[in-house]
Amino acid sequence: MAIIVRLDLVLVQRKVRSNDLARAIGITPSNLSLLKSGKVKGVKFETLDAICDYLDCQPGDILEHVPNKTTKKGARRSA
Repeated sequence: MAIIVRLDLVLVQRKVRSNDLARAIGITPSNLSLLKSGKVKGVKFETLDAICDYLDCQPGDILEHVPNKTTKKGARRSA
């Protein structure tokens, strides 16, 4: 996948424990762990908003797009 989750780095930079973040935003520690590892297919904007509020960051601090070399330039999927 071309989206890399950098949540673990932001947590270290902010000196925040995963369990504290999970509790503060109302998700289970196991779901936060799946998100941190990139093993989820999506994230609700509501959850992303809560993470950014708590960590005082932008979505781009947590998510990074790395172009896939096999994807044709200009090719897009429908939303």
